[in-house]
Amino acid sequence: MTAQTPPPVDTLLVVDVQSAFVTGPGAVPGADRLADRTADLIARARAAGALVVHLQNDGPPGAEDAPHTPGWELHHAVVPGPAETVVRKPHDDGFRDTGLGALLDGHGSRAVAVCGVMSEMCVRATARTALDRGHRVVVPYDAHATQDCPAVPGVSDAVPAAVVSRVAAYSLGSDAEVTVPAAAVTFTAPARAGVRGSAG
Repeated sequence: MTAQTPPPVDTLLVVDVQSAFVTGPGAVPGADRLADRTADLIARARAAGALVVHLQNDGPPGAEDAPHTPGWELHHAVVPGPAETVVRKPHDDGFRDTGLGALLDGHGSRAVAVCGVMSEMCVRATARTALDRGHRVVVPYDAHATQDCPAVPGVSDAVPAAVVSRVAAYSLGSDAEVTVPAAAVTFTAPARAGVRGSAG
């Protein structure tokens, strides 16, 4: 679908764009570019009245994204309201043991764009469940990122982060739109815009 603008989505899922992953020595390769892409998606989703959900990973004690540590903080400012919220999550999949599914259902969400980190973990897991729930899913190829996969003697050489991201997206299968650039993603308000719901 790179030759034409795809239909708009009504929900933006911003996955784990937290300080630990986009700033400092632990940042993913191309973190500044990723931050710019996700910031632009958020701004355009807000302007269109789309639902914006910031997923925030609660890492285990001692992890760089453990709750209430500097690395856990969201990189992008949140504008709380009926159409923008934060959902904290304990697993890779943003739907598992959270109120995300009920939140999307309450807004009548039908199509989601998924961006953020890490491509093969939380981004893929969340996108996969969105597909399984019947959502149209767009994963803009230049708005998700991960770390290099390190070499393992006797197993494989190192795999560059860009390759890991591309393979992770393509593993979602033909139902997901994974060759769309972030700039081509457009937004609309969900069917029940302005509905308040618990994100848990």
